[in-house]
Amino acid sequence: MAITASQVKELREMTGAGMMDAKKALTETDGDMEAAIDWLRTKGLAKAAKKSGRTAAEGLVAVKVDGGKGVAIEVNSETDFVGKNAEFQGMVAAIADAALNVSNVEELSGADLGGKTVAETLTDKIATIGENMTLRRMASVEADTVVSYVHGAVTEGMGKIGVLVALKGDNADFGRQVAMHIAAANPQALDEEALDPAVIEKERQVQIDIARESGKPEQVIEKMIVGRMKKFMGEVTLMGQAFVINPDLTVEAAAKEAGVEIVGYQRLEVGEGIEKKEEDFAAEVAKAAQG
Repeated sequence: MAITASQVKELREMTGAGMMDAKKALTETDGDMEAAIDWLRTKGLAKAAKKSGRTAAEGLVAVKVDGGKGVAIEVNSETDFVGKNAEFQGMVAAIADAALNVSNVEELSGADLGGKTVAETLTDKIATIGENMTLRRMASVEADTVVSYVHGAVTEGMGKIGVLVALKGDNADFGRQVAMHIAAANPQALDEEALDPAVIEKERQVQIDIARESGKPEQVIEKMIVGRMKKFMGEVTLMGQAFVINPDLTVEAAAKEAGVEIVGYQRLEVGEGIEKKEEDFAAEVAKAAQG
């Protein structure tokens, strides 16, 4: 298949690879972006596998904690301006309160909000504010101690990133430190057991291919993979990551020192995983000129 310049540009931005290397990777993988990233990694040509898409959806994440339960919700809008609107913020806060009494986002959509459902309330706000809005996600945790943290807060309990941490034991100060760590480090899972087996196997295969490129014998490669997979787990799992407050300790070791067990967490970031079609400025002006 024909490889376009835009595909090459996207792959270069994701990996830091050179233009010709990016083009070859796409050619070798028939234009499959994910496979091309892995191909570049195998050849040692990718600086990093930056796979996070361009986030386009705006809005707010709100968190709410009541006793041993915490909830986080994401309500999207078309522009960042709406997220600063007091009327929109009030609606998001009310939806977060309602979330404490339901189990999932479907139930939340039908929950009562002053005589109207959440879905109906959103429809009304679309009419008055003039932008499309959606209730996208809800997450919750329950434990002895639940702590919340909002990064980039625009008002109390809501902002761009919301984190909930569930602890067995009582140490809210430590829980808040862990929540701040999660906001910054964005782990993929709590521990190795919670990580998707497909993710583990894919990384293992990439590391095997990289090692084989070096020409080392299989018995040496096996030992190399053990070390590399341990390093990978230390990068992507919360318990294995170096604690931002004290990098000499892993988060797991820090929790033991604090006398608690981290039993779960949730992290929501506004627009996470939503792609936005972007046009360059010249194209935007041309479209406007055409009416």
